[in-house]
Amino acid sequence: MEEDIKYMKQALMEARKAYAEDEVPVGAVLVMGGRIIARGHNLTETLKDATSHAEIQVLTSAMAELGSKYLPDCTLYVTVEPCVMCAGAIYWAKIPRVVYGTSEEKYGFTVKSPSALLEKTEVVSGVLAEECASLMKEFFKSKRK
Repeated sequence: MEEDIKYMKQALMEARKAYAEDEVPVGAVLVMGGRIIARGHNLTETLKDATSHAEIQVLTSAMAELGSKYLPDCTLYVTVEPCVMCAGAIYWAKIPRVVYGTSEEKYGFTVKSPSALLEKTEVVSGVLAEECASLMKEFFKSKRK
């Protein structure tokens, strides 16, 4: 759990970068062997690309770095529960462990498609959930002014 908190704090740093760039504040890091091998945040507005979610950014970066389309020795940390698209990418990358902060009640994979990940994928939810949720709430509150 301590390790999960450590890496979720890194994902939160990425989410804050997204917030500063006027992107939905979702951040992610991918860890392998106790080392962050990729980090990223939402870039959908910047890139004008609906698929540029934090998870996709991180997976693409890690695959390029490692020269492999599979990431079977990695843990993905993300501040908000992945959507179905991202869960599909996590599935295809064969990531065995996903840790997320806050749930996404409308678009999260656990609501839309609970079996989207590999059956053996370990999912840990609620790590620094309040911090992750409050960043999202603050962002959307600022948009409604």
